[in-house]
Amino acid sequence: MTWLLNPPEQNLPMILADNGFDVWIANTRGTRFSRRHTSLDSNQPAFWNWSWDELVSFDLPAVFDFVYGQTGQKIDYVGHSLGTLVALASFSEGNLVKQLKSAALLSPIAYLSHMSTALGVVAAKFFVGEIVQLLGLTEFNIKEESVRNLLKSLCARPGVDCYDLMSALTGKNCCLNSSTIDLLLVNEPQSTSVKNMVHLAQMVRNGIVAKYNYGRTGYNLKQYGEASPPIYNLSNIPHDLPIFFSYGGQDALSDVQDVMLLLDNFKAHDVDKLSVQFIKDYAHIDFIMGVNAKDVVYNQVIAFFKRQH
Repeated sequence: MTWLLNPPEQNLPMILADNGFDVWIANTRGTRFSRRHTSLDSNQPAFWNWSWDELVSFDLPAVFDFVYGQTGQKIDYVGHSLGTLVALASFSEGNLVKQLKSAALLSPIAYLSHMSTALGVVAAKFFVGEIVQLLGLTEFNIKEESVRNLLKSLCARPGVDCYDLMSALTGKNCCLNSSTIDLLLVNEPQSTSVKNMVHLAQMVRNGIVAKYNYGRTGYNLKQYGEASPPIYNLSNIPHDLPIFFSYGGQDALSDVQDVMLLLDNFKAHDVDKLSVQFIKDYAHIDFIMGVNAKDVVYNQVIAFFKRQH
């Protein structure tokens, strides 16, 4: 839904459709449009027993299988933020690549140890494995009172300024329309699982891209057959896979230093298959809702896709 908050001439799905692409948009598990289940209800803890590992192993492959089954054509993938992490991890495991033509990854997230927002850093220290035991395996919904109270207590910490919560989390966005911001704040952020928040916090603290750490050797052994969670080796991504990265100089979540660490994994990538764009003024939300994103980013994405056809 976030892709569609800007008017049609400014949002990427509509611009792609105008350029002759067949556009399919997925919803992430736990959000308003993705809360049904074959046997569970979203008020049951078991419904929330997942992190982005499950998005990598089950959800994104299901989307690819569905679209590929309907169209019989290889897919050009676009991801933003969490949608880049899930894609990179999937590609590194050799999943999806047979059905994939190319990938455009905006505001890419893989390494998170340089995340610069005071709120994010405080939250990463707070979301340790124990919190799952404390709060139970449950939904993380910013509109619920318990989560709002938690946010208030994090915002009260020294050095954390939550006056402008969006900037506090995503960086200083340059190019948003104020009415679109209002729309965004009505619709976002959507729910995720507490376990997913803990998993993301582990990445901030440990500086690696690895599967969920259960915090106890026995649990990890049972789950993975080894004491530490396996790492997603991003340099395993096929070197001939066309990939477009675009990242911003003001982005607090996809920090420039972390993007450099990510790009280190692509040193051996075929030079003509890798495009990297840096936008000095852009922060995290500008990539999906910037009023000038069509000229700055989306035209580049479309040109990149067309080169692969």
